[in-house]
Amino acid sequence: MTQRILFVCLGNICRSPSAEGVVRVKAAQRGVNLNLDSAGTGGWHAGEPPYGPMQKAAKARGYDLSGLRAREVTEGDFGAFDLIVAMDADNMANLRRMQPEGGAEVRLFTDYAPEGSGWTEVPDPYYTRDFDGTLDHVEVCADGLLDALSR
Repeated sequence: MTQRILFVCLGNICRSPSAEGVVRVKAAQRGVNLNLDSAGTGGWHAGEPPYGPMQKAAKARGYDLSGLRAREVTEGDFGAFDLIVAMDADNMANLRRMQPEGGAEVRLFTDYAPEGSGWTEVPDPYYTRDFDGTLDHVEVCADGLLDALSR
C-alpha cells in the first residue's frame, strides 16, 4: 500500500515544501512509493511557489521545488492522508484543533530525528534566514521517516 503523507508548516513556502521535495527524492532513491504533498496552516501564500531563497538552497542540494505551490491544509486532508507531519509545536497544535475523530495520524517531523538530537522543531528559515540549517534538519528527519516506514 502506498503511504500518503502530508507535510505541514505555517505558510507552506519553506519547510513543508522542502520536506516534500527531500522525501520525494530520498524515497525514489530507496525505491519507496509514496504519495506526498505539503500545506500550510495559513493560506497567505496559496498558489505561490516556495520562497526563492529556500528553492535556491534546496536546488544546490539536488532538490527541485519549483513545481510546488502553496496551499492551506483542510479538514479533508485528515481523510486523504495516512500521516500528517508538522514542522513545529504551533503547527501541531493548529492541526490538532482541526483533526476530526478517526483522521490521519499527526506527528512532528522531529519525531523522526535521531534519538538524543534534542530537536523539537524544524526551524523556520523565513525568520532565521538559515536555509541550509533547515535543510540539514529536513534531510535527517526525512531519512528517519523513511527508515520508520520500512520497519
